[in-house]
Amino acid sequence: MRITGGKLKGRYTDTPNGKMAIRPAMDRMRESLFDIIGRDLPGKSFLDLFSGSGTIALEAVSHGATEVTLCEMDKSKAKTVFNNVKMAEEIGVRVKCHFMAVELFLKRCKKRYDYIFFDPPFPYKFRQELIETTAKRNLLSDGGTLMIHYPAEDALPDKIENLVLTDKRIYGRSIVNFYKVEQNSPDSEN
Repeated sequence: MRITGGKLKGRYTDTPNGKMAIRPAMDRMRESLFDIIGRDLPGKSFLDLFSGSGTIALEAVSHGATEVTLCEMDKSKAKTVFNNVKMAEEIGVRVKCHFMAVELFLKRCKKRYDYIFFDPPFPYKFRQELIETTAKRNLLSDGGTLMIHYPAEDALPDKIENLVLTDKRIYGRSIVNFYKVEQNSPDSEN
């Protein structure tokens, strides 16, 4: 897969074989996503969940994120992911990699992130629960953005816990929702 912008633009990542199929985020969707958030990424933290090959994490690095973490459940993809994220080190960023279930990672996570991106497999049925856990655990930093990629035939509410939908982008049968902490909610003052 090709990095679509930033310092690593045009570089290619490998796609791992693994127990679970990789459903790479479309180039067009990734390019659009980073066109939307890219100007705000320099110096920010980014969490890539259901990471697959790590390409989204590398896009974040390429666009200036300086603290990047990824989580992928399928440990058989680790070798390819580690090889891919080496290119981030070429521009001075070390991507932290976790190989465990995203649900477990969210329960253990103690850090807050400026950007959180979820890209669960399309058959995954617990998207709303992931967002609820993220909100309840206060994992999104003040002014941060949570994004989730999901199939158009599914639906997500405009408000989940203290997170409100601020943008929605449609890419064929894929949708990316953008959520932020609701202003004047108790968690927005933390």
